[in-house]
Amino acid sequence: MPEHDVLIIGAGLAGQRAALAAAREGVSVGIISKVHPVRSHSVAAAGGINAAISVADDWRSHAYDTVKGSDFLGDQDAIEVMCSEAPGEVMHLEHIGVTFHRNDAGELDLRAFGGASMNRTAYVADITGQAILHVLYEQLMKHSSSVERFEEWFVTSLIIDDDGGCAGVIARDIRTGRMETFAAKNVILASGGAGQCFKPTTNALICTADGITQAYRAGAPLMDMEMIQYHPTTLAENGFLITEGARGEGAHLLNSEGERFMSKMAPNKMELASRDVVSRAEQIEINEGRGVGPDGRGIYLDITVVPRKRTLEALREIVNIGKDFAGVDITREPIVIQPGQHYIMGGVKTDKDGRTPIAGLYAAGEVACVSVHGGNRLGANSLLDTLIFGRRAGEHAAARARSLAMPSVSEAQLRRDAEMIEQIIARPRAGRRISEIKEELGTTMNQHVAVFRDEQGLTAAREVVVRLKEEAATAYVDDRGTVFNQDVLGAIELGYMLDAAETMVVAALERKESRGAQFRTDFPERNDAEWLKHININCGEDGEPKVSYSPVTITQWQPEERKY
Repeated sequence: MPEHDVLIIGAGLAGQRAALAAAREGVSVGIISKVHPVRSHSVAAAGGINAAISVADDWRSHAYDTVKGSDFLGDQDAIEVMCSEAPGEVMHLEHIGVTFHRNDAGELDLRAFGGASMNRTAYVADITGQAILHVLYEQLMKHSSSVERFEEWFVTSLIIDDDGGCAGVIARDIRTGRMETFAAKNVILASGGAGQCFKPTTNALICTADGITQAYRAGAPLMDMEMIQYHPTTLAENGFLITEGARGEGAHLLNSEGERFMSKMAPNKMELASRDVVSRAEQIEINEGRGVGPDGRGIYLDITVVPRKRTLEALREIVNIGKDFAGVDITREPIVIQPGQHYIMGGVKTDKDGRTPIAGLYAAGEVACVSVHGGNRLGANSLLDTLIFGRRAGEHAAARARSLAMPSVSEAQLRRDAEMIEQIIARPRAGRRISEIKEELGTTMNQHVAVFRDEQGLTAAREVVVRLKEEAATAYVDDRGTVFNQDVLGAIELGYMLDAAETMVVAALERKESRGAQFRTDFPERNDAEWLKHININCGEDGEPKVSYSPVTITQWQPEERKY
């Protein structure tokens, strides 16, 4: 049975940063990932990372922009931590080898991003996540004596001891099908978001709400689950992300009449308003018949206004995406985009050190909700979130481990999980397939839990999710083997996604106002008197989601009308 002082689930930016922080504290570290670490979804982060590096900038300005972007639902103490520690973290990355773009003076170049009061986004062309992820993985190689990697292992559940604390996990070796118990003094969930609950999504196929639901089923509360970010620019053909960096470089959004319609919604910031504002503006144009492309479901993103040399230098990946997947040379003609599911602001409720209410269980990155993003995340704050709170969780878990003995863990949970997998494999080939249920879940969520919502649609979505949970219990798999059995993993992931989707719908129904990414057409105004609070969801003893509330932490900035 492997034993570790700190066991990290997920090897994206949050997981690797936590592993490095814990390893540097001299404790034993394990890191489990269901894919090779450099294939984690963090590799898809394109545009950059925010930090008040410029001499003309200040972290308090960054913090205010973040609070405003959150529609005042973000917890300001956590936002202050993230923004004040941002410059040091970015400089640390630069010193260990991340090749951030530099200007002609040799200084870190900073590009404009939505919702920011000045240029503060450091970047590596439009592959920033990939660049950071590879450098962190290189750094992990230096700690091979203290960091044990379990690549292509799939976690099936958390182990909760008799005292209610987290004592490890059960995981399956994807290559062989072998089940294993991992004991740990502390477990850090860093397993990413829940984008695959929606179709289409910019998220990788591996973003299936694993850690969110594992924590939920173990008794940890989820927070802000109604806050689902739709990115303003995803490729109309397939939902691929077109980086906000394009608008940061000066690209325009145009409707079918050639109008830069953002002048109506955000005359001061135009295309660089916050993401929820831009996505709503686009959807209004589409809904009112001024869309473009097939069935008028898109909007033009005109990058031809950016100098071609600059586009080829700073946006080279979306140049390739445009050619390969839309047949468009974006340096010469506009490309058709639409709002698409991109990120979940909610997740496992944590404090500033990543701690959940379950002793020994931490969370960091998109799986967690600190809450620094509140109702809407600013572009380029996601990489910052993963790194700051990944590091803090790693450091805190390492310090906690020094005072603890290794927990004694029985094999009972392993036997239960092994039996669960055997039951999935033994299901008769009747009923619905896993892929069919996932498809219906994704299209339902995209229809009813998207840019605009109302009670009728959300109620319909919940009815579908409840039915799909029943159907998933008997859905069959074709692969009955043990070697790389993705069918079985898909069945388990489907259960994770359905539980997470249910909490999203319940929270969206509960919040009877419009704030950030939650825009209720039946409650179109923000209502601070009743809804300036977080919605928490716990899993009841009957498996049903239970709603409670917690206050928003306000330190310096009182809520005000949000204008761009």
